[in-house]
Amino acid sequence: MSQPQVIYLKDYQVPAFLIDQTDLRFELEATKTLVKARLTMRKNPESHSQQRALFLDGDKSLVLHRVAINDQVLSDKDYSRTDDGLTIHDVPDSFVLETVTEINPQENTALEGLYRSDGFYCTQCEAEGFRRITFYLDRPDVMSVFTTTIEADKTTCPVLLSNGNAIDSGDSEGGRHWVTWEDPFRKPAYLFALVAGDLSHVEDSYTTMSGRKVVLQIFADKKDLNKLDHAMTSLKNSMRWDEEVYGREYDLDIFMIVAVDFFNMGAMENKGLNIFNTSCVLASPQTTTDLGFQRVEGVVAHEYFHNWSGNRVTCRDWFQLSLKEGFTVFRDSEFSADFNSRTVKRIEDVSVLRTAQFAEDAGPMAHPIRPSSFIEISNFYTMTIYEKGAEVVRMIHTLLGPDLFRKGSDLYFDRHDGQAVTTDDFVAAMSDASGRDFTQFKRWYEQAGTPELTVSDEYDPAAGVYTLIIQQSCPATPGQNEKLPFHLPVAVGLIDDQGADLPLTNGQTTQVLELTEAEQRFEFTGIHGDKPVPSLLRGFSAPVKLRYPYSRDELVFLMQHDSDGFNRWEASQKLGVDVLQSLTAAYQQGEPLAFDARLSEAYRSVLLDETLDPAMVAKILTLPSEAYLSELVDEIDVDAIHAARTFARQHIANALEAEFIAAYERCSSSEPYSPDADSIAKRALRNLSLAYLVETEKPQHLSLARTQFDNADNMTDSQAALGLLVHSNDEVAASEVLAIFYERWSEESLVVNQWLSVQASDPKLGTLNKVLALMDHPAFTMRNPNKVRALISAFAMQNPVNFHQLDGSGYAFLADRIIELNALNPQIASRLVTPLTRWKRYSEQRQALMKNELQRIMDSGSLSTDVYEVVSKSLV
Repeated sequence: MSQPQVIYLKDYQVPAFLIDQTDLRFELEATKTLVKARLTMRKNPESHSQQRALFLDGDKSLVLHRVAINDQVLSDKDYSRTDDGLTIHDVPDSFVLETVTEINPQENTALEGLYRSDGFYCTQCEAEGFRRITFYLDRPDVMSVFTTTIEADKTTCPVLLSNGNAIDSGDSEGGRHWVTWEDPFRKPAYLFALVAGDLSHVEDSYTTMSGRKVVLQIFADKKDLNKLDHAMTSLKNSMRWDEEVYGREYDLDIFMIVAVDFFNMGAMENKGLNIFNTSCVLASPQTTTDLGFQRVEGVVAHEYFHNWSGNRVTCRDWFQLSLKEGFTVFRDSEFSADFNSRTVKRIEDVSVLRTAQFAEDAGPMAHPIRPSSFIEISNFYTMTIYEKGAEVVRMIHTLLGPDLFRKGSDLYFDRHDGQAVTTDDFVAAMSDASGRDFTQFKRWYEQAGTPELTVSDEYDPAAGVYTLIIQQSCPATPGQNEKLPFHLPVAVGLIDDQGADLPLTNGQTTQVLELTEAEQRFEFTGIHGDKPVPSLLRGFSAPVKLRYPYSRDELVFLMQHDSDGFNRWEASQKLGVDVLQSLTAAYQQGEPLAFDARLSEAYRSVLLDETLDPAMVAKILTLPSEAYLSELVDEIDVDAIHAARTFARQHIANALEAEFIAAYERCSSSEPYSPDADSIAKRALRNLSLAYLVETEKPQHLSLARTQFDNADNMTDSQAALGLLVHSNDEVAASEVLAIFYERWSEESLVVNQWLSVQASDPKLGTLNKVLALMDHPAFTMRNPNKVRALISAFAMQNPVNFHQLDGSGYAFLADRIIELNALNPQIASRLVTPLTRWKRYSEQRQALMKNELQRIMDSGSLSTDVYEVVSKSLV
């Protein structure tokens, strides 16, 4: 294959042409849809290009029937066609371009552009899917007003939806009908949406802060209408929160959400017509776990918040993707924190960041949150863009404080409403509103990698001076060997020997230090008595790795006394890491495993403290994950890490058996299921306690899990018990509950996905054979990304001991699936490559096996740009 083209940020030029008005007409048929586009165009006055030729993006799958300019049909010699677009050789300064294209939604397995999902039509145009619909200037800085007419069979497609407000409708010949939609706000093509089919909906309304009534509609399959209440409540809460916190009011007369089962992403913020993966909108106690309820709440909020941070103000180019995604992830995280436990939400966000984004920073696909180049933009919808991007926005919020940050966001929205802008514009608004210089801070947008802070301290008791010495560095990443110092906030507290916070220089008990140099000293005066214990990086104030030589006794002390909830959890993680790394080393050296009782005793004291939030207790008592432990070592030994963690869990379970029984009973409830924060917290601790009890392998605790499975009135408790029984050594019980679960929920696709995942993540040997068998099960199809994620991704990413078997069978299995999906759905295929990209972190034997599979993928034939980019960068 020819090497795909690399696109560079430095090569950006304004578009030579603009589109003022886009008029579309869709004549929908499953295998032959006609798209008639009428584009009112003109040369861009800001462009210095003298070219007379017009290039329009367009996928090679488009069948072109007609091209006309100003009503004059062009001949073949007036234009030329390539695999990536259409060039019209000579156009006037202003004109109306008309094209007629034909597409095949039924066979569009890539799920980009217009495709069919479970019998109805839907679109996914971000990032470059619109070019699979018609020829267009498919770039985010070309913004147009859209009018869309959809015609389809009235029986199979009674519902016809697009962006904006419906302005006209009528019947056509042959039992067809049509609806015209008008979106008054200019938008780029990636925000276009269309949905058509036999859908039902629930409806509500919201009155904005200025008194306008907005109609709210959520569409889904008729059988799923009873699962939409939580999404509707979340939507109204999001609208109210955005008004109260950011002063942002919704701007159309209607807001619609549609649930789609075949979808590459979680959801999409198309203007006024959000399209969601069913997993992010459907929720009921019987079919959805607590985490599922929280995900729906968070994703609904995220996509709604995009209305301003992404739609009204959008990206100039795709290198600026974090402009909208990082900012909006920060916004949805704060929303969820306000509606649930702020500390627990912060723990969850940081856990994901450390295991997934830090791994990305340390791998071959490492990139800044504003990349300098890419081959395929779909590969840059990454943890770095989203999660690290959100952390960068959070640091601005920390440095400025809430009032100045709000002032900056107001200026940003007011200054750039209706524009396509850059991350520099966002930072400039924050700087201009606050008077702060963010020149050095912008290195976060330019430099890849996770900064590392090494902290030491000095104490002069006679002078009452305590000093922190902080050094920062950042490892080399692809294309960036040398890194300049970052500007970052380090929130700290000092705790005396009685466990009390000491007042600091600013009179507060937490002080935000601003680190701007490679090494800085920070002095705290008036510190008397014994040397204090520092509480560092409170609230995880910067996305960094922190090194400070805490003793195990100091970590136990912080677990018991730190007033910062996040750092209490952090102390438990650090203590757990220290114990588990000692056990891992002993396992590798063939020595007997000896458990440090300080960890279990610290757990005991937390478990017995009934004044603590049960959700917080559950987080503290959860050992560091195998994925996180893997990120902390140069060479990953999956077997040793798994053995050490299993040994520790069993030791803790046996040592605290009585306390876990008491916690399980204390958190039980006869009240009807509710997804409120307190109820979720109790279920979290109850199911964690059950998990530890099952680790004892005592029959009565396995029986308790079975009783919970049989009697559960909600999916949280049912799935927790299912997972424990399936992953236990009781094969008979595992088979029974799997059969019961599937028979009960076989008609619920999302629940069946959980059934697939619990089997794929089973750490017992031989799981790969079960996964292979499940691929032939009627519940599985490679065409549905949710199924692929539930089975194949769960095995490769959540089952390290089986995926990394020394015979290489796990690697070969994944490579086969990537090659197969490359032809069906390149986006999903490229994301599956991730577990193989880290091959340099393993033993020589595993390195060779993983690299061979990467090379086999590379040599397999005509690779998509999505897969080519990830594999080629991984092989370097």
